[in-house]
Amino acid sequence: MRHPAAKSAIKPVSKPALPVIGLDRRQKQRLARGAETIDARIDLHGRTQSEAHAALLGFLRRAQAEGARFVLVITGKGGASGPGSSGERGILKRQVPLWLRLPEFRLLVLAVEDAHVAHGGEGALYVRMRRARP
Repeated sequence: MRHPAAKSAIKPVSKPALPVIGLDRRQKQRLARGAETIDARIDLHGRTQSEAHAALLGFLRRAQAEGARFVLVITGKGGASGPGSSGERGILKRQVPLWLRLPEFRLLVLAVEDAHVAHGGEGALYVRMRRARP
């Protein structure tokens, strides 16, 4: 006779986190040459981290709902450090790629890659969107 407290605990099976990868070379070339359409773009210049995070999440959700395949996220390269600045250069340039790998973004983002010079170079990112799940 088994004791009710002796039941083995069944752990729920969690889905593995969806990976965020880079674009392949051919996709990046097609975007740079204009052969692949950039469906939407957002410019995060001049926003605080919290404003930029909220704006980016909302933008990506709308883009996915509208069926966008590729979007451009403009972070900027970072302003010059001067007397009135906080001393940090390019905080959004550093933070946005990290945000795009967070769980709340993984259902939206398939791939991330630095943009071509024609689209902002180091101050912008190509984002390949995941298809919306029904």
